[in-house]
Amino acid sequence: MLSWNSNTWVIDMIPIIYLVAITPLGYLLWTVVYNLYFSPLSKFPGPKLAACTNLQNLYWTSTGQYHYKLKELHDKYGDVVRTAPKSLVYRSPQAWKDIYGHRKSGAPSFLKDPKFYLRGPTGPSLINMNDEDHSRGRRLLSHAFSEKALREQEGLVQSYVDMLVERLKGEVSSSRETVDMSRWYNFTTFDIIGDLAFGEPFDCLRESQYHPWVKMVFVSTKVVALSRPLLVYPFLAPIFRRFLPKKLAKMRAESFELATDKVHRRLETKVERPDFMTYILRYDDERSMTIREMESNAALLILAGSETTASLLSGLTYYILANPPTYRKLVDEIRKSFKSYEDINFQRVSQLTYLNAALEESLRVYPSVPSIIPRVVPKDGAMIDGRFVPENVSVSGAHYSTYHSESHFTEADSFIPERWLENRDKRFELDNRNAVQPFSLGPRNCLGRNLAYAEMRVIAAKVFWSFDMTMDESSTDWNIQKSYNIWERKPLMVNLSLAQH
Repeated sequence: MLSWNSNTWVIDMIPIIYLVAITPLGYLLWTVVYNLYFSPLSKFPGPKLAACTNLQNLYWTSTGQYHYKLKELHDKYGDVVRTAPKSLVYRSPQAWKDIYGHRKSGAPSFLKDPKFYLRGPTGPSLINMNDEDHSRGRRLLSHAFSEKALREQEGLVQSYVDMLVERLKGEVSSSRETVDMSRWYNFTTFDIIGDLAFGEPFDCLRESQYHPWVKMVFVSTKVVALSRPLLVYPFLAPIFRRFLPKKLAKMRAESFELATDKVHRRLETKVERPDFMTYILRYDDERSMTIREMESNAALLILAGSETTASLLSGLTYYILANPPTYRKLVDEIRKSFKSYEDINFQRVSQLTYLNAALEESLRVYPSVPSIIPRVVPKDGAMIDGRFVPENVSVSGAHYSTYHSESHFTEADSFIPERWLENRDKRFELDNRNAVQPFSLGPRNCLGRNLAYAEMRVIAAKVFWSFDMTMDESSTDWNIQKSYNIWERKPLMVNLSLAQH
């Protein structure tokens, strides 16, 4: 028998040291093997590396190329792709209905994926509230987006559109005929939603420049997308905070502060006409929103009610100008339908068939939210596109990939408004127009859809009625862009001249 000494102690400890040393490696290897061969998702196609780790998926997101990558993966693997160990992304219309649509009575809903949505400092917004709170908030705001409210809001919306046209005429008369239309559309939609939501505009049009908060909203959105690794790997927080520019973090914090200030200023102000806050404040009981909920939803209302509309108008303008025959058709329809500028209103522009077709085609080729809106499969799993998916898996439909799929649309990458006309060419009869869901569907679809359409129609009609437009050479490849939940739009430089009527 060996007597105990330091050497025998080391020898006796070798198995323990060895076990400790190999445990992390062994766990990692087992995780890889499990994800590749034993996971319930192992039968779903996709890149092997993406099946093993979230890192590849996070890399695609952080580079701003995720929408393009998803289309590439769907074209290679089919209508469903495994993009991470517990994530599936679809592009079939049935999957969209299964994930986002109304569930059968008693069936639990697909909640928003908490690893995708970064909560603000004042708590969740309508985007990531639970079902009960979301329904309560949605009921309050639904009246603000009703047909009755839309008719009452037309005068206000028209006043800002008229200001846009006058500002653009001022640019032309000052020999600044080449303008960034993307920027001017943003000025207009931010002013409109600011007034509709809180009773006062941002004065972007009046000042011909962005309000500081508007700049912060853009930065905040990108920071949220780039912060997503923290939701997946919280231990990375110290590293992330070290490399994230302090200016960006500060701008995001200031954005929330300004949103909070906006809410409290509105609460202290009496308004002469209804705005969104009027409907939010109509109850003082369990049906109402708390102050913190109002604060957390303020930035959401501004972003969702402005950026998406401006983005679509920018896409419409680019694709129309890039296709001279479609430009001529659109301008001819608008100018022949109205004897004067003053005749252009919500009701009449809704009847312009080619304008509506062009807007639908713009929503298809240039969706305002190009990538994904993930949900989590509820307890006990669910059938998605005919296949069972277990609980706690992140699932989503991919807008850009779905809308640019040749399996859904003839010449899917081409801008062809005619595919949306009733008397369309037979080659478009097999187009799956129901695959296009830019406003989502089901109980969490976009409340502002009708307002967005009314705004887009009247802005497009008045701008194209008032000006002859051509694309500046500097914007030839404008549509090739990065996205961080929303597009990172480049300047859309357009040459303007006053139309001769």
